[in-house]
Amino acid sequence: MTLWFVFALMTAAAVFAVLWPLGRGPRPHRQGSEAAVYKDQLAEVERDAAAGLIGTSEAVAARVEIGRRLLAADDAERELPAQSNIRLRRAVAVIALAGLPVLAVAFYLPLGSPTLLDFPLAERAKGSPASQPLDNLVAQVEAHLDNNPTDGRGWDVLAPVLAKLGRFDDAIKAYRNAILYAGDSASRRADLGEVIAIAAGNVITADAKAEFDRAVALNADDVKASYYLGIAAEQDGRASEAAAIWRALLAKAPQDAPWRPVVQAALARVGGSSAPALSNDAIAAAKDMSEGDRGAMIRGMVDRLATRLKQNGDDVEGWLRLVRAYMVMGERDKAKAAGADARQAVANDAERLRTLNEGLKNLGVDG
Repeated sequence: MTLWFVFALMTAAAVFAVLWPLGRGPRPHRQGSEAAVYKDQLAEVERDAAAGLIGTSEAVAARVEIGRRLLAADDAERELPAQSNIRLRRAVAVIALAGLPVLAVAFYLPLGSPTLLDFPLAERAKGSPASQPLDNLVAQVEAHLDNNPTDGRGWDVLAPVLAKLGRFDDAIKAYRNAILYAGDSASRRADLGEVIAIAAGNVITADAKAEFDRAVALNADDVKASYYLGIAAEQDGRASEAAAIWRALLAKAPQDAPWRPVVQAALARVGGSSAPALSNDAIAAAKDMSEGDRGAMIRGMVDRLATRLKQNGDDVEGWLRLVRAYMVMGERDKAKAAGADARQAVANDAERLRTLNEGLKNLGVDG
């Protein structure tokens, strides 16, 4: 309320300072005005002429000059504002003084928030989550969960954020609480196993593998759990088992699956003999071929792809297929060379180069 009073007082003072001159009347005329002086001068000229102190021609010239000045002074007095104009100016000043605050209030009431109370800075920060740092938002969610520990949805939201911040132990706890209070699911089990593995330096520990096994038991098609079970087999030295897991995963995957290059690179890493992606017709034709003929067919397809890319190097997906094929066939040097050629071909296109580098990284070809 005090703030309102101060603003009103400041507004009134500003308006009053501007409009005060409009309300002032004209200055009163002095009793000894110019017209009275000139009349006295005319009378004095007449006395001097009658007394013979000045000549007739000089008296006429003096009368003419004083008369001219008298007329000019009289005209100036007539041009002073009338009393009615003064009243109008005062009325305008009063209306402006009262009207400006009324107009301001009329605009503020529908557009402003006159009933909004004062808020400390901390309270205002709570009201604008989009502008807060991630750590502040996490602290608020954690404070909420301290008071509401059975809020499964809250734990489910908090867990991946904690993992992103590198707070893996807290993330593991959050995932376990999400499973406890929000329900068991393959995705939550797989996410939990992944965080346990990351916390252990990307080693699939017994605890992590147990979570992946539970995820697959809940959903045999869970991609993340199946991929990490292959990693577990690879780390245990069971390369053939890892390759079998990843082949099965690729067999069920759509051709445009975003994670497909990662699994194919992992398969190539363990020496899997999975062929590059072939069309359905080529796969059908290859069923009746011997191993040697099938390998020759695949080699021919790879060579044709390499020739086409030398002629048209803008096809980023084609380059990635070529690199992937070389990796699958165990020809890592050719894969690196193809990656270098691909970078050179799309060097002038920043977006294609970014996509290419991401794909090569997923395939394990960084050089």
